[in-house]
Amino acid sequence: MTPWPMHPAKRAIDVAVAAGLLVAAAPVLTCLSAAVRVMMGSPVFYRQVRAGRSGSPFTVWKFRTMAPELDADGNEVAEGERITRLGRWLRTTSLDELPQLFHVLRGDMSLVGPRPLLPEYVERYSPEQARRLLVRPGLTGAAQVSGRNMLAWEERFRLDVDYVDHATWRTDVSILRDTLRRVVRPEGISSEGHPTSDYFLGNDEPLAADAKD
Repeated sequence: MTPWPMHPAKRAIDVAVAAGLLVAAAPVLTCLSAAVRVMMGSPVFYRQVRAGRSGSPFTVWKFRTMAPELDADGNEVAEGERITRLGRWLRTTSLDELPQLFHVLRGDMSLVGPRPLLPEYVERYSPEQARRLLVRPGLTGAAQVSGRNMLAWEERFRLDVDYVDHATWRTDVSILRDTLRRVVRPEGISSEGHPTSDYFLGNDEPLAADAKD
């Protein structure tokens, strides 16, 4: 029997739900695009290469939430000062991730699954952790509803692999429900001492700040 995370029915549901949400959210996407353009300028979207299923790279799009690394005088801006007021609100509500519904339609992502991470992390995973790459990455996942960036990498990966091994359609419904709750009552947006998350340097390495948007 095909495990749920790889089941064709899951893909069919992803396409149907993502298409419906994109139609319903079209006015919101338009308004947010205009707001980012007016308040932060171009570009409206932030793009970054992430590792998808089997580690295959793809470019993730989301609304930009941070100002440029250099100010008008060419001076470097501190990481914590780069997140704008609009950007902080977008992150808090997770609306910055809304454009990734297009990735679900394309097949790069699923509604639920391990979050897509940087390609350079792939070679740093243990064999067990690498099993998170057996499925499509998700807009949300078990780690996101269990603490998000407040969790240590080891715990995030454990939750991801547990999803790969044991998820059912009921698991997806539960994670989506909990995700909606966390949009209303956000927490775990940042790791301690950093506005985003930490770099994963490997299982035997210390962690350093991830200044990426």
